[in-house]
Amino acid sequence: MVERESRSDLSAILKAASDPTRRAILTMLAQQGPLRVTDIARQFDMSLNSVSKHIKVLENAELVRRRTEWREHLIEVQMDPLSAVDEWFAGLRSIWALRLDALETALEDPKDDGPVS
Repeated sequence: MVERESRSDLSAILKAASDPTRRAILTMLAQQGPLRVTDIARQFDMSLNSVSKHIKVLENAELVRRRTEWREHLIEVQMDPLSAVDEWFAGLRSIWALRLDALETALEDPKDDGPVS
């Protein structure tokens, strides 16, 4: 059974990643490495404040981390929390694989339920 805390972490991660802008930010950071908030904001047709709010949601879900170098705030992606999502999807995949195997077996070897003569 899954613990409640890990489920809430998973929910926070999935909720944070549910927005297309936040997914784009995650992809950008994964491809380019750490970026300044202003560099991230330039890639979107929205205010710096709006992009900062998206980044804050990602920070709260621990999908990104902010570090300060001198006066610059750099945002970098954190891949570890995504392992919880991967584990959850792996569990779903194995459940569905078992169900599909059972269906395939049932379709290949139907029982003869016809009338007995």
